Amino acid sequence: MAPNSETLSLRQRNTPSSDSVIPPLKSFPAKSESSKNVVASAKYAAEWEKPAFTLKDVRDAIPAHLFKRDTMKSMSYVLMDVSMMLALFFAATKIGQLPVWAQVVAWPAYWWCQGIVCTGIWVIAHECGHQGFSDTIWVNNAVGYVLHSFLLVPYYSWKFTHSKHHKANAHMGKDQVFVPHLRSEFKIAQSPPQPAQPHHDEPAITAAPLYDIFYITRMLLVGWPAYLLLNVSGQKFPVWTSHFRPDAPIFEPRQWFSVVLSDIGFGAMVAALVASAKIWGGLAVVKFYVIPYLFVNMWLVLITYLQHTDARVPHFRDAEWNFLVGALSTVDRDYGILNHFLHHIGDSHVAHHLFSTMPHYNAVEATKYIKKAVGKYYLSDDTWIWSSLWKSYRECRFVENTGDVLWYKH
Repeated sequence: MAPNSETLSLRQRNTPSSDSVIPPLKSFPAKSESSKNVVASAKYAAEWEKPAFTLKDVRDAIPAHLFKRDTMKSMSYVLMDVSMMLALFFAATKIGQLPVWAQVVAWPAYWWCQGIVCTGIWVIAHECGHQGFSDTIWVNNAVGYVLHSFLLVPYYSWKFTHSKHHKANAHMGKDQVFVPHLRSEFKIAQSPPQPAQPHHDEPAITAAPLYDIFYITRMLLVGWPAYLLLNVSGQKFPVWTSHFRPDAPIFEPRQWFSVVLSDIGFGAMVAALVASAKIWGGLAVVKFYVIPYLFVNMWLVLITYLQHTDARVPHFRDAEWNFLVGALSTVDRDYGILNHFLHHIGDSHVAHHLFSTMPHYNAVEATKYIKKAVGKYYLSDDTWIWSSLWKSYRECRFVENTGDVLWYKH
């Protein structure tokens, strides 16, 4: 029987003369002095192979009722989150009556809690964009449009690019967010310049911790608006690319009006904030809305970054990519008690990437079946979330210029 294209591809990748060869794990020094410098992704690169199961196999392993959407149940989560948001808001209106020392504690507590609750609202709006909120399309779009506009997100614009992200997750040329830097793009001070090395080469850079802390802080603080305004961390285009530009290359011509509608929703919320500042003062708007909004941005970037950035997560070019390997190239993280408030967007993200129309309230149960169906291909991490952030940022700097299966290096 003649080998199929996948078999040929696998053989080519294992051919010693191939540029994309992944050295076997046994080639690493067992306990040599240099082994402590091996990049974190090396052992995962050595052991990786395409799964033998299909997407249908995974779907068949999940009970059918977990894919069913219930509009009223979904709406109950909206009511719960909005109620918590309003309760926190009205409680915050009393902070000014407290002693000064108590206000110093109460305001940060409000900002932190309101940021978490509003991130939950953001997650529900995101679910609407996937049509996972209701079986009725206009209900999905109406709820998503209102909730996302309230949080200064252009609903349709982001919905379109996020759909592309799900359709091409971990594809080097088609994914829309957190696309890895290439070695040639990564700014490394080397003298003399070094050629690309196999996966077990030593780290190319060891930045000072304060340097990393600065860039992590910058990413968490302005990463989300930078992505919306400038497509930072997305694919590179020769023209200004923004979620607010209807003719941007990230959109199709038929999506022009929807992008404009998204801009109108965004603009209406900005106008509402300006009007509020004129009535109650700019400081009040900053304290009650802007600072919690910044915390929402922080959670969005943190969650998304950790879902897609890990030494165990491969990226692909056309020859090796398919939807299944792309969808499996994400990590479930444990946010503790926050999993509940964030609607399990962090600890059931693998399920979400495999089946994005599945309602969030069924994803945790579905994850149990997915883990059994995909085995070693299921990626998760229960490490304290801030340690995971530091570890991923230090270990995942860039990927090689060549090859069809690419792994993070540092």
